[in-house]
Amino acid sequence: MPVALDPPRSLLPVAGVRLAIAEAQIRYAARRDLTLMELAPGTQVAGVFTRNRFRAAPVLVAEEHLATGQGIRALIINTGNANAGTGAAGLRAAEDSCRVVAAALGCTAQQVLPFSTGVIGEPIDLAGKIAAALPGCLPALAEDRWLEAADAIRTTDTVAKGASRQLNIAGKEVTVTGIAKGSGMIRPDMATMLAYIATDAALAPEALQPILKQAVNRSFNRITVDGDMSTNDACMLIATGRAGNLPLALGEADALIDAITEVATELAQAIVRDGEGASKFIPIRISGGRSVSECLQVAYRMAHSPLIKTAFFASDPNWGRLLAAIGSAGVEDLDVERVQIHLGDLCIVRNGARAAEYSEEAGQAVMARAEIPIHVDLGRGSAQEQIWTCDLSYDYVRINADYRS
Repeated sequence: MPVALDPPRSLLPVAGVRLAIAEAQIRYAARRDLTLMELAPGTQVAGVFTRNRFRAAPVLVAEEHLATGQGIRALIINTGNANAGTGAAGLRAAEDSCRVVAAALGCTAQQVLPFSTGVIGEPIDLAGKIAAALPGCLPALAEDRWLEAADAIRTTDTVAKGASRQLNIAGKEVTVTGIAKGSGMIRPDMATMLAYIATDAALAPEALQPILKQAVNRSFNRITVDGDMSTNDACMLIATGRAGNLPLALGEADALIDAITEVATELAQAIVRDGEGASKFIPIRISGGRSVSECLQVAYRMAHSPLIKTAFFASDPNWGRLLAAIGSAGVEDLDVERVQIHLGDLCIVRNGARAAEYSEEAGQAVMARAEIPIHVDLGRGSAQEQIWTCDLSYDYVRINADYRS
């Protein structure tokens, strides 16, 4: 069960984006595994993608289609098969899928972006399955199907993930809605497994990509479940311009950037809270560093330690594991006598040793909670940064051992 995470009960429609969901039998029968997202003419789309060198075929095709600048009219998303590690045949399958969707919608194949998630290395006739499912999709396209889409893009996720915000820009009501999927193989270096955020705000063309990168760096690039970067990660920002506001330049879009970042952060944290087998949600804040990169270096060393993650699963205040991870994070000339460590409000280490007020009973009480913030002050500068992670449980092993069966 996810950690203190309720699935969204409703998501706000975004003018200019219509969605439909179908059962295409990509891997399983009787499962909604295909999502079609149709975009109104004039919609702008920006994207960030995984930096994994084994990038999946749909990632390569989506990047290529975005670069043509033709104006994206549709996204097609399948679960069950990642179409990764499939070579030239996988590229043909992704391209053919775009052609099938383009023919149905009356646009070019370069105006369609494909996305896949699921098992790696398995060939499949994606285009054929998509073509068979499209006749049922097209009549069902509607702006109010975001929640169904959030459910349809899941793989090992236990709940759908979505968030919405509304704000006023120059007298116009603007909507931001996003959905995401992800639960395991989470260590993004750009985004998350799959995420789609849309707004009806009008933006200057040159503003969209910087806004997306800024939001992603403050949200999806600050999470990890297991330290494994997916071959299929993608995060898309869609702006339809249907709200009626004058197009916003980058310097005029602070309120919109905040709303987009809030949605992205809510989705990113939901992924960690729903991490495979997770029972604890663990925010890690590092302060007193000499640089942001140094703070992140320490934070991720802690978040990726199996010893720390299993201790948190066991509610065991074994703070020696925290100390060992910080000391092995590769921070040059770290003065351990200036390091302080807190679990929640409880100081456990001060001046490089156990804090005088710390007791095992107090540490146990903090570790028993479902949400356990860690704060480490390195005592060597003014930089700080925060990431979010979870524990490592028996269920993580079970879920991944059974994933393909």
